Amino acid sequence: MLNARLLKLPTASHHHRHEHHQIVVGVRGEADLSVDGTGSHLDTWRACLVPTEARHDYCGDLQNHVLVINLDPYVPALNSPAHGEYETLAPLFEKPRTLVLDSRLQGLVQFVAGEFDRSPGNEGMKHHMGASILHCMAERLNEGREVRQNRHAISPDTIRRYIMENIQRKITVNDLAGVACLSVSRFHEMFREVVGVTPHQFLLQTRLDQAMQLLTMTPLSVSEVSYRTGFSSQSALTNALRKHKGTTPSRLRTDGNVA
Repeated sequence: MLNARLLKLPTASHHHRHEHHQIVVGVRGEADLSVDGTGSHLDTWRACLVPTEARHDYCGDLQNHVLVINLDPYVPALNSPAHGEYETLAPLFEKPRTLVLDSRLQGLVQFVAGEFDRSPGNEGMKHHMGASILHCMAERLNEGREVRQNRHAISPDTIRRYIMENIQRKITVNDLAGVACLSVSRFHEMFREVVGVTPHQFLLQTRLDQAMQLLTMTPLSVSEVSYRTGFSSQSALTNALRKHKGTTPSRLRTDGNVA
């Protein structure tokens, strides 16, 4: 069973529980829900997910309208296509929670609400549009989990250690992605989100930091330093220092008093 409808929550508080999952999405006005003691304030950018058997109280302001989608996880037979779809949606209802909608999902909810108003008797349309909203929310929840998992998978210290162990040779983003056991595109996306810079910028920064340390702490020639830190030439190191650090090898040597 999956059904969806628009309704207006009463201004006086009501409480109940039911044997199906439910999601309540704000369409107009504001409303308050409490699910197993956890409060949730609804407006046009929020949705509240209510798992099966969760006790909940609700009330709304005079202008409130909400989109309610009910999902009964026990109806589809195990060998039916619907059961597989319900399994995909089940993680949404692992616990009571409030979801903040992004602009695209909020726009979809408003569009669906308008279609419900326009065709109140079209139950097939309501079923499919309600399912679409649930699937979109499930996708966003899974994306959020993947981000959190990859934040643990991507360790800047591990990546830096790999760079330092191989700093004299050419290192590609593909090499760094292999350290994190991710595809290049996914690694680039997640690394930038976690660290704040691209993998290439992080690699260059690590090379420059090591070069600056060698220039200020050792008497190695600039040519030798450039070789030891993976730069193609002395001029490549000098240009990188000037562009990204606002200094030069000779200036670093003067400031560091290294002969």
